[in-house]
Amino acid sequence: MPRHEPYRNHVELLQGTLDMLILRTLQWGPQHGHGISLAIRANSGELLKVETGSLYPALHRLERQGWLASDWKVSEKNQRAKYYRLTAAGKKQLLAEESITGVMKGAS
Repeated sequence: MPRHEPYRNHVELLQGTLDMLILRTLQWGPQHGHGISLAIRANSGELLKVETGSLYPALHRLERQGWLASDWKVSEKNQRAKYYRLTAAGKKQLLAEESITGVMKGAS
């Protein structure tokens, strides 16, 4: 069954990339899911669009890992929304990922 390995590794790579984008977005402060999606899109020069079906499972996964915490608040549009923020563990993970990325950039 080695045929499934490249696909699995590809999915893990994509999840890891999305996780990193979310952590980097939240380093500037708490944000609700839609705001995170808009920030990723804006920061990529409109190249990346994170679909709801990918974003919310990633947010829940990061929360289960202890890298994010969340609270229900009222948004700027006066609607109830779940706001996500980095935890201390999430900040540590972000620094670790950025140091790895920095090493990889230096090697290329």
